[in-house]
Amino acid sequence: MKQTQKISAVIMMFLLIGVLLLTSFQVAIYGDSQYRFYEREYKKYQVADSLNMTMDNIMDVTDQMMAYLIGNKAELSVITDVDGETQDFFNEQDRFHMGEVKDLFLGGLKIRNIMLVAVLLILILLAARKADLIKLLPRAYFVTLGITGVITVVLGGLFASDFDKYFRIFHEIFFDNDQWMFDPATDYMIRMLPEGLFFDFVIRIGWMFLLGAGILLLLSLAAKRRWKKEEQKRRNT
Repeated sequence: MKQTQKISAVIMMFLLIGVLLLTSFQVAIYGDSQYRFYEREYKKYQVADSLNMTMDNIMDVTDQMMAYLIGNKAELSVITDVDGETQDFFNEQDRFHMGEVKDLFLGGLKIRNIMLVAVLLILILLAARKADLIKLLPRAYFVTLGITGVITVVLGGLFASDFDKYFRIFHEIFFDNDQWMFDPATDYMIRMLPEGLFFDFVIRIGWMFLLGAGILLLLSLAAKRRWKKEEQKRRNT
């Protein structure tokens, strides 16, 4: 029974790490309703000059694009002043690819929610079976964090060594076509979203994930300390 509880706790913690990672994506992308991070990135990469657009128009396009990706806008179409003409910022290739990105993102949030429910169910099951949660869960988290840490370091090292290569591999894994490959000469969207912006996003997501993992680590250490104190009291009595 105890071995089953240990395995269940580790599975629960892996699911919790998954919840944390997917939530980090969501917060990094949508955590600021004013999209100030995007505006800073646009200024950093001189997007306004590249598109021959005002920053106000770029932010309007961004706002409508993000509404589409979260499911609050039916069609990805924004008439604006770009490159000296009043026209639709997005073309058909943009709409096709961003439709796939939307499905991927919303699908990830659904998976996150399912994982969170699974975490709660395992926790309830462990509590119902009288598991020593204050002892069991910190140990399970330490195991999970160690494995996750190794994976994070490896992936971080790969992306840092050659972001373009592994950015391409990422797209080849998640998309079964080449519609994610854009031409800056004809596609405004790729000028608004240069590769450097995505690299900065990976860093942003990584820091949010590490912050969440660090908070869970502190909680686990506090729980472990409390268990040791209670164990010492039991021995003394």
